[in-house]
Amino acid sequence: MASKSGRFSGYIRPITYALDLVSINILAYFFLSNYLFGKFFVAFISISWIIIAINVSFYEVFRFTKVVSILNKTVKQFILFALVCFAFSQFYVKDADSQLLLKYILSSFASVLFCKLFIFFALKKYRSIFGGNQRKVLIIGNGKNAYKLKDLFDENPDYGCNLIRFFEPKTNKKQQFDEIFSFSTENQIDVIFCSLENTSEKEIEELIDFSENELISVKFLPENQDLVSENNKVEYYSYIPVLTLQDTYLDDPITKTAKRIFDVVFSILVIVFVFSWLFPIIAIIIKLDSKGPVFFKQGRPGLFEKEFVCFKFRSMTANVQQSDQTSKGDMRITKVGKFIRKTSIDELPQFFNVLLGDMSVVGPRPNFWTHYKQYTNKIQKYNFRHYVKPGITGLAQVSGFRGEIEQDEDMENRVNFDVYYIKNWSLFLDLKIIFLTVYNIFKGEEKAY
Repeated sequence: MASKSGRFSGYIRPITYALDLVSINILAYFFLSNYLFGKFFVAFISISWIIIAINVSFYEVFRFTKVVSILNKTVKQFILFALVCFAFSQFYVKDADSQLLLKYILSSFASVLFCKLFIFFALKKYRSIFGGNQRKVLIIGNGKNAYKLKDLFDENPDYGCNLIRFFEPKTNKKQQFDEIFSFSTENQIDVIFCSLENTSEKEIEELIDFSENELISVKFLPENQDLVSENNKVEYYSYIPVLTLQDTYLDDPITKTAKRIFDVVFSILVIVFVFSWLFPIIAIIIKLDSKGPVFFKQGRPGLFEKEFVCFKFRSMTANVQQSDQTSKGDMRITKVGKFIRKTSIDELPQFFNVLLGDMSVVGPRPNFWTHYKQYTNKIQKYNFRHYVKPGITGLAQVSGFRGEIEQDEDMENRVNFDVYYIKNWSLFLDLKIIFLTVYNIFKGEEKAY
């Protein structure tokens, strides 16, 4: 799980994707402009490259990855890429120039490998010399691998893992875990490494629940090699095995990119074909109905709890307190406001929030800051909602949990649906939620006020 810290690590992979795609296409133009190069070939090699990369985990390169592993991934990537390129040339061109195509593939291999290794070693130097791209980590336990990992971080600053504290087990485990949780929150820890030596199943569950709520990555150090199996996701820091919780689909950068492309395309379609003609109508009736601006802007907690300005059509009387949720029969809501809230038209400006990158079409609804302060330490995994961008609509809303929060159970139900969505995301689920949202608008909802 990605942490909430404001590092630039999240931009590294998208940049390498772009560089590689630009590289293979520029070289294709240089070597194959009079042979294969064209729009169809560009689309074919670009899509093929991405599909192959997903299957061979080509971009799964981390700060602890060995150079030999990078070479291995690159060779696998280009063997398969060469096969699809040769297959395309044999099918598309009668007299295929295999020698020219081979030059293109070898040049692409050299270019991509150089770029990959340059970024890898440049980041290592950046971490060791300038202390950048750091992650704050702490280690829990007294197993031999815990001590080895401590030494590894101390001796290798190029890993970029700043060991803030090493917690050795105490007799009062409950008191110590409370101390660990408090320390992690206060010091904005990014990653917790916990030895499985003398750690109970209950303690592991508590650590996982805490890490998910605080958006902290948690990794486990097995002291018994039997625990390292194909059922666990295993990473190796040097030769030290580290068990990592299985990532959600939304952890994958390619999935994030695909979701972002979907958000942008869908938002543009809504803005062009719905908002463009509906906006002047709604703007006029809002101004005729009551004094005040057409739009309402409010700060809400977004991705990793960072505040963003949420846009809506104004549905309440101007200059009244709007920081709290509305209730049935709320006197602050205007006549036009009742209609646009009932039909969810008031949410349409949030498609601009999506284009700005603050929101997604589908995701957990952004709560008020008052709700954040009230429930962040009260409801288990409440903060896990902030692991993804907030959405215009969400699974909780189409499942009957929209509108006023009357009791804690209402928020607990929303959180449960939001956590399920994040852990089980799929494009089909997004499309299903969008369909149900539109269906509910026409059907009408009891809690839509």
